[in-house]
Amino acid sequence: MLTGYGSTETGGISLMSNQEECSRVGSAGRIYHNVEVRIVDIVTGEPLSVGQKGELCVRGPSIMTGYVGDNEANAAAFDSEGWLRTGDFCYIDEDGFVFIVDRLKEFIKYKAYQVAPAELELILQSLPEIADAAVMPYPHEEAGEIPMALVVRRPGSKVTEAQVMEHVAKQVAPYKKVRKVVFVDSIPKSPAGKILRRQLPNLVPSCHVSRL
Repeated sequence: MLTGYGSTETGGISLMSNQEECSRVGSAGRIYHNVEVRIVDIVTGEPLSVGQKGELCVRGPSIMTGYVGDNEANAAAFDSEGWLRTGDFCYIDEDGFVFIVDRLKEFIKYKAYQVAPAELELILQSLPEIADAAVMPYPHEEAGEIPMALVVRRPGSKVTEAQVMEHVAKQVAPYKKVRKVVFVDSIPKSPAGKILRRQLPNLVPSCHVSRL
């Protein structure tokens, strides 16, 4: 069985070829043999080791060579060694499987840090009292943006904002902490189950600038 991961710029770059590989839950698959892949630090651009999270960069014959007549776009898309920056925040495990955590454009810019909403959403959904959750940026006067959780309680649950924030804080670095919680009836999603992030602000009564 083949499954392609990629875009117009990359084409299909991942390969699943047997039952064991197809059963690797959450993985986008392994990489084609003729494609080079590396994970780099999103700040320094330095290559990272197995299991470390960073931006997925690719290079190979199936990868585009550039945008015609658009030097600015090419400079943003490629590094000096010809690696294409995919904009995907990923990690690769010890068996060579790629796991996509989030899109970099979805990151929350908290002070000098970048926070992946999908990472926090997995932690929120591990709390038994929570049926569903989404994380979005909330404007903040000092930090720029703070992570805010939109939470759907399970029927009968009385989980509080403080309990939700404490649950996350115990499992993440201080800059990743959820600093505001709004309880909602449902999270808008596509038929495929993907969170419709552009619709999330509509669930928040007012996105005024706040202080910690």
